[in-house]
Amino acid sequence: MSKGHFMMKIAIVTGASSGMGKEFVTAIDREYQLDEIWVIARREDRLNALKSECKTPVRPLPLDLSNVSSFETIELLLREEKPQIELLVNDAGYGLFGTFEELPMMQQLGIIDVNDKALTAMCYLCLPYMKEGAKIVNLGSNSSWQPVPYLNVYAASKAYVLSFSRGLGKELEKDGRGIHVMCVCPGWIKTEFMDTAVVDDTVKYYDRWYTAKQVVDKAMKDLRKHKK
Repeated sequence: MSKGHFMMKIAIVTGASSGMGKEFVTAIDREYQLDEIWVIARREDRLNALKSECKTPVRPLPLDLSNVSSFETIELLLREEKPQIELLVNDAGYGLFGTFEELPMMQQLGIIDVNDKALTAMCYLCLPYMKEGAKIVNLGSNSSWQPVPYLNVYAASKAYVLSFSRGLGKELEKDGRGIHVMCVCPGWIKTEFMDTAVVDDTVKYYDRWYTAKQVVDKAMKDLRKHKK
């Protein structure tokens, strides 16, 4: 990939069609001076709706990040546009409640594809287009910190996100480029995530609920303080 002349300044947000991804787009639009925000998710209509909600030009990229061909599309677009990426937010992800044996295997493998493989690929593809002061925000979870039965693969996938983010952050800190990595690890959030995750009453206890806006507002505040 070329590391030559950078033109437009952009942010990239995955999982941008709803929930925290959408809130991140709104917050970035409010706080950053950018030429474009590239928004990635499967639902094109939701991405197009963001155009009228943001003052910053929005470029919808309707892609399914569980499909590796999406990475080729993103890589080609970056190579063509050669933008300067100010901020990458890896929000795309999902989970399922239930016992490991009873949940469909392919859906559980899909959790790893989106939560881990896609996040890793996005970091790899975007780093050559980042300069000093650029930031990466990866969405972990409160379940990043310990094993969680009945949310097992999701929790394990988020443990990877936390470990990867810390390791990458240290590498980028040591190489002197001044690119900051932060992993956000929230608790229970009222978003469409729960509509997909809850398939039965396996999990009955939810200690405290947060809104997507509360989490994103706190994340943006922490990002300004260079928290990890």
